[in-house]
Amino acid sequence: MLRLWINRRRASGAVPGLGIAAIAYVAVDYLRHSSPVWHERLQPAIWTALVILVVIRVLHYKYWSLELRAAIPFILSMLFMLSAFLFEAISVRSVTAVLGLDWHNDTPPLPDTGQWLLLALNEKLPEAIVHVLRARIIGLHHFLMLFVMLAFSVVFNSVQAPGLGLGARYMFTMAVGRLLRAVAFISTILPSPRPWCASVRFRVPSHPHRWAQKYYVPYSSDPGSISRIIQLDVAYAATSEYGDEFKPNWGTMNFLADFLRPTASEGSSSWFSLLKSAGGGCNDLLYSGHMLVAVLTAMAWTEAYGGLTSAFMWLLVIHSAQREIRERHHYSVDCIMAIYMGILLWKTIGLFWPIKNRRSEAQRLNKLEKIHHRLLQAAKDSDIDGVRELLLREDAELSSSKIISNGPFSQSKAMWVFSGGTIFFTVVIALLAFKLTSDG
Repeated sequence: MLRLWINRRRASGAVPGLGIAAIAYVAVDYLRHSSPVWHERLQPAIWTALVILVVIRVLHYKYWSLELRAAIPFILSMLFMLSAFLFEAISVRSVTAVLGLDWHNDTPPLPDTGQWLLLALNEKLPEAIVHVLRARIIGLHHFLMLFVMLAFSVVFNSVQAPGLGLGARYMFTMAVGRLLRAVAFISTILPSPRPWCASVRFRVPSHPHRWAQKYYVPYSSDPGSISRIIQLDVAYAATSEYGDEFKPNWGTMNFLADFLRPTASEGSSSWFSLLKSAGGGCNDLLYSGHMLVAVLTAMAWTEAYGGLTSAFMWLLVIHSAQREIRERHHYSVDCIMAIYMGILLWKTIGLFWPIKNRRSEAQRLNKLEKIHHRLLQAAKDSDIDGVRELLLREDAELSSSKIISNGPFSQSKAMWVFSGGTIFFTVVIALLAFKLTSDG
């Protein structure tokens, strides 16, 4: 089977070795933990070799017109992803700020059966296997770099052109996933698996925001209060007095103060500086952003390249998931949800993102290469009917592909639908925030 796969790659003009390069990159980067000296020697060497090979192949690349057409969707997808990251950063800090640091420090983590299972396996499995499970073989930046390697392998014909088209779909899917993650994140606030996380990453007031004082604190621990609020369906408790909140001078962005809750020591910082210094959230529900990136990378490899390397990618995803649970970066549910959410999103976006539309030129060239020898033979035999039949068959196949790709769920329409929905959702949130701050 392996030989058959290699022969098929060679027949398509692909240069073998992408899988070997990916595994070598992960192995060499792991040497930073096991052998720093060899890591310092080998990492520059492997990157230099890869860059030289790419530069050489770029000179003979045939699909620049496809790449130029895919550049605009790629840039739009990047902007969309940056907007999703901004919305997520606001959500991450607001979830921590609304309850205050005291709640985060004093509330114990939820019971997590996945963490219990891994601790139990440490006592049952051989020490060598436990050492492998604990090893920091791969991280978030590795998965991003592995995707970059996959996209650049288009110059070696290892994946189908355009590489920027694959990158645009990857970024767009990640942006949609980040938006859904942020919506799930702010829907219900859970205690962090690491109780000290909020104190380390954020400087927000210790006491709860007035929203939490009015709608949560009086009813959080008293069963009688919970029963009464269920019956009345009205927040009847008076707001406690904790002193005035610090008000920054952010101009038109002052409405973000209720979500970010800066302290007096951060008074000179802009709202954007606060978001940049957050460094990630502490209460990830319902799925991990780290695992989302890992799964999308594995899905891209499986669809674009396939083979044994894709199986290796999924092993890295599973290893990364158990490490996230083991080190209490996330609850088990965060990693499990991220795995099947990533698969679902990649497949769903694929329905709205017809690859055939962006690769018609590459397909035409590939089909012509496949029938090249038959065309020459028909021409030598003066078989005009045979030449006409081959060309008509190729045109019919390309026309059917074009009809499919230009259907109701075309790439541009899908981008406008998702982008328009995101803009609408963001405007609604901003208007609600402005109304709440005005009422307060």
